[in-house]
Amino acid sequence: MDLHEIEAAIEGILFASGEAVAISRIASVLALPEDTVRDVAQRLADRLNYERRGVRLVRLEDKLQLCSAPEYGDIIRAALETRRPPRLTRTALEVLAVVAYFQPVTRAYIDKVRGIDSSYTVGTLVERGLIEPAGTLDAPGRPTLFRTTGNFLRTFGISSLEELPELKTGTGEEQSEPEKSPEDGVPQAE
Repeated sequence: MDLHEIEAAIEGILFASGEAVAISRIASVLALPEDTVRDVAQRLADRLNYERRGVRLVRLEDKLQLCSAPEYGDIIRAALETRRPPRLTRTALEVLAVVAYFQPVTRAYIDKVRGIDSSYTVGTLVERGLIEPAGTLDAPGRPTLFRTTGNFLRTFGISSLEELPELKTGTGEEQSEPEKSPEDGVPQAE
């Protein structure tokens, strides 16, 4: 396969999928090294951006996905007659921030950080696909651990959690990560 054929194959796979596809899966199917798939996908993404096409290729950690270009969102919604999802509340954003920065976390840990019950909001964020269960904590009651999803990355326009801004306190100083313990509902680093 030449470079153009590889690019076309990646584009076709992502278009047909409609969802994010693992780079390792694409590399396996095309019998190519993962680095080659990443490089060709970046070339395709750059071309789609440069040409201001109606689609964009986005990287979501170790996956690739074709998405509509954000600048055409209103036109696409109007054409498909879909309602825009409701905006996230301040409470939902707080819970998402706790999960994103300290994941995986239990609901009890979220409640402790926020100082208020978050069970309804956690359920809502799971329904919206922004957070998901990520196993259970090895503690009494085996509470569920939660983490962010690929949909979270897509919604906030980032490729990985490393792109999150540094966590700061209200005084503008960097905040160190709070101590985590099983009582808090977060596993300790070993």
